[in-house]
Amino acid sequence: MEKKLHTFFQSGLLDKYILDETSASESLKVEHYIETYPEVESEYHRLQDNLEIIAKANAVEAPKFVLDNTLNEIENDAIPVVKMETIRRRTTTWYSIAASIVALIFAGATFMMHQQNQGLLKENQIVVDEIFDLRSDIEDNNKKLDDVMRQFMKLNNPETEKYVFRGNERAKDLKTVAYINAIEKTSMIDVISLPQLSENENLQIWAQMEDHFVSLGIIDPSEKKMQSIPYMENALGLSITIEPKGSKNKSSDNAVAEIELKRKNN
Repeated sequence: MEKKLHTFFQSGLLDKYILDETSASESLKVEHYIETYPEVESEYHRLQDNLEIIAKANAVEAPKFVLDNTLNEIENDAIPVVKMETIRRRTTTWYSIAASIVALIFAGATFMMHQQNQGLLKENQIVVDEIFDLRSDIEDNNKKLDDVMRQFMKLNNPETEKYVFRGNERAKDLKTVAYINAIEKTSMIDVISLPQLSENENLQIWAQMEDHFVSLGIIDPSEKKMQSIPYMENALGLSITIEPKGSKNKSSDNAVAEIELKRKNN
């Protein structure tokens, strides 16, 4: 059975099932494995959790301009009505009156058609502009989807180690998860919650080396999402500190969360 499960995991069908890329027969096979083997069910829930983390980090609001433009066009789509007044003169013959009425009707119809054509041209231009905007949104969404897929594959990589930062007494609200892959040399952090800081403070993350610390950058409290950080070869651990703005040196007294990294045996 162990060989059978190993072959199933290596096939990648579970990853494809999570991403809704399996055929009907493949979906039935995956669902059978999930119901039959606890190991597969556990891995299925883990993949779902990873995908949810990435989805939350890349949430995008739908654009509002399409509805607003449509409502504006409906309000402005009133067709002007030309009021015709018949001028009666005792000296005008019946034929002249009829000709005048026909001329007025023709002029009114021409004006109405002109107005309608102008309205259609305006609507067409709006539609063209919206199509270009939608194409741009589609391209942006496709790019974000590609980023989500790449992040998901990194999280799903069996070589990726997960580390949870929890703040000490100075930063009880701090909770951040680090994902580090020593094989592919990649590091990411998922910012879940951060403590409140003063205007003169910021959060910095450091890599602990043998005899010194290396700055990996500043954590921006406004960007609570998956972020890439520099990967440091042979790092012994990671540390998060609260430092004065502009500071380039780490103080051990300012550390609020620390983790020790696993060492790969060569």
